[in-house]
Parts: sequence; structure tokens; C-alpha cells
Amino acid sequence: MLFQVVVVIILIFLIARYAMRPMLNVMKERQDHIDQQITTAEENRAEAEKRAAEQREALTEARREAKQIIERAKAQKEREAEEIISKAQEQADRMIQDATSEIETEKEKALSELRDEVGRLTVMLASKVMEKELDSKEQSRLVDSYLKQVGELQ
Repeated sequence: MLFQVVVVIILIFLIARYAMRPMLNVMKERQDHIDQQITTAEENRAEAEKRAAEQREALTEARREAKQIIERAKAQKEREAEEIISKAQEQADRMIQDATSEIETEKEKALSELRDEVGRLTVMLASKVMEKELDSKEQSRLVDSYLKQVGELQ
């Protein structure tokens, strides 16, 4: 029995020395490897969160810039529309002024022609009156005739 106890103690000593130590070293290495993977995963997660925050910030900035671009485009559109309307109004005013001027010129021309005709008819009437001495009936008829001729000219 003593022999068995000594053999068991020697066996335990040999197992502890040659089997347990390598097995404990493998388990320690495995634990270190798992700890390293957990640390790497945490670092990767932190980096991913950082990049996601950067992307959200970049997206917010892009939206803000797009909004500014749209606002500038709207303002430019309004300025251009006002400019086009202003130019059109100026052109319409100029056309009205030109037409008014042309109408006034034509009116003056017609009045001038009418004055010339009235003068000519007056001279003609005066020469007829001079040619003969008129009584009141003849004078009335001559004035009516003269007025009729002036009316036809207008």
C-alpha cells in the first residue's frame, strides 16, 4: 500500500510538472488571445462610433450647404425676375412714349395741313367776295359753302 501511495504521489508530481503546466500555458495563451480580441473589438467599436458621428456631422453640414445653395438660387431667381420685369416695364414705357410722340407729331402735321387748307380756302373765299359784291343772302350761302368745304376736309 505504501508503494501505491508513493506511485500516486510520483504520478501526480509528473502529471503536474509535465501535463498540467503545458495545459495551463495553453489555457493562459487562449485567455490572452480572447482578451486581445475583446480589446480589439472594443477599439473597433469605438472607431466605428467615431466614424458614424463624423458621417452624421458631414451629412448635417451637407444638408446645411444644400439649403444655403437653394436659398441663394431662390434669391438670384427673384433678382433676375425683378430685373426682367423692370426691363420690360422700361421697354413698355419707352414704346408708349414713342407712340405718344408719334401721335403728337401726326396730330401737329394734321393740324398744320388743316391750317394750310383753311388759309387757302379763306383766301379763295376772300377772292370770290372781292369779285362780286354780295348781298346778305349770297354772303350767307357763300359762308355755308365755305363751312361745308371745311367740314369735308376734316
